[in-house]
Amino acid sequence: MFIKDRIIDKIHSQGPFSFHDFMEMALYYPGEGYYTSDGEKTGVKGDYYTSPSLGNILGIMVGKQLEEMWHLLNESSFQIIEYGAGNGALCNDILTYLKKNTQLYNELTYYIIEKSPVMIEKEKVILNEFYSKIKWISSIKEIKNITGCILSNEVLDNFSVHEVIMQDELMEVFVGYDEKFVERHRPAEAILKNYLDRFNVKLPCNFRMEINLQAEDWIREIATVLKRGFVITIDYGYPAAELYHHKRTTGTLLCYYNHTINDDPFLHVGEQDITTHVNFSALLYPGIKEGLKYCGFTSQAYFLNSLGLADYVRQLEQENPNGNIKMSSLASLMTMSRKFKVLIQQKGLENVALSGMQFPFQLL
Repeated sequence: MFIKDRIIDKIHSQGPFSFHDFMEMALYYPGEGYYTSDGEKTGVKGDYYTSPSLGNILGIMVGKQLEEMWHLLNESSFQIIEYGAGNGALCNDILTYLKKNTQLYNELTYYIIEKSPVMIEKEKVILNEFYSKIKWISSIKEIKNITGCILSNEVLDNFSVHEVIMQDELMEVFVGYDEKFVERHRPAEAILKNYLDRFNVKLPCNFRMEINLQAEDWIREIATVLKRGFVITIDYGYPAAELYHHKRTTGTLLCYYNHTINDDPFLHVGEQDITTHVNFSALLYPGIKEGLKYCGFTSQAYFLNSLGLADYVRQLEQENPNGNIKMSSLASLMTMSRKFKVLIQQKGLENVALSGMQFPFQLL
């Protein structure tokens, strides 16, 4: 059975259900959702490009930032935990860089949190060289007293969200089926209203937006298991004041299918990616309450440049005078990097200055 048919059957048997639950099934239903089924997701043969799919630069620069973090943690045992490693390209590029530091590499354990057996098998192929360094787990709770860094790259934008629309009162979007998928609106529960109130958001009439409750739960869970170290979150999004600005009347939801973009989640159900922009304020404030200190917030472009991107490119040009650098990929990466943001938080250290945060944006 296709996932679209399963969703239709569920609506027929139970009635309309929240967009959150629709998105969860479309993306993550075991073996049939977009991210749990076979098939390429990224790159030329996939539906979209990610920064790691455009070359190894992001992995190298993240590796440099991780190396600095290891020094700040007194060069002791170091754990890297990556959420949703995709095809494993970022992990491969990070470990290729860190392997040059023998002491760090010997102290290192790399965990990948991945629930999809299909994705694990794909990751194992590209990460064969580093197999002895990597452990695959399904939950961060499987690790106790983490010292190191918890990393996510383009993960939170795929968390299932609640869609709301302001009418006479705040309404939540539910999904029904009448020969096609249709929206049904119901009064929003208090938890969704309280979310907007916490960020002092007042939605105009007919304003549609997404609420990602799962992201708050995610950062709280991380804070409870991180003993000492850092959290690097890379994704596209904004602080709450900018994300919920009145100019975004239709929200931020986008779908990616065969390198085309649309805003209809009811197309190609189970065959297209569904994404929304991240509310970085919703990571900052719950994190602070759970003991995570703010290190900085910037664009991925500034992050890369602060860590020495220009010097690295010049070095490559000197080593490859015949022009083996894929400048088109570099240009695409930098265009993408201006849209992505990087948030770094830490726990268990005094205030630290990180090389990647030399040009911070306002988030507090």
